[in-house]
Amino acid sequence: MQKITLVLALTMVSVSALAKPQMVTLDLPSMNCAMCPITVKKALTQVEGVTKADVSYEHKQAVVTFEDTKTNTDKLVEATANAGYPSTIMKVETP
Repeated sequence: MQKITLVLALTMVSVSALAKPQMVTLDLPSMNCAMCPITVKKALTQVEGVTKADVSYEHKQAVVTFEDTKTNTDKLVEATANAGYPSTIMKVETP
């Protein structure tokens, strides 16, 4: 029984080790007020797998860090569009 528990624990650790954090910069040209970033950040942080979202009204951009095994850039773009702020991908990188 201990061997089975150990194998299961190692499997779970190895699967989570495969998750690579990704960082994407989204262009949000339709943000036109100081309250817009709050709405965009809320929409992005509600996407499963998002670990961080920094939204800048000044630059009209969002920099989002996420786990690539739980979400993807299409879901992030969809989240901003559903919140009323269509976005496009500017840059994707591994932090």
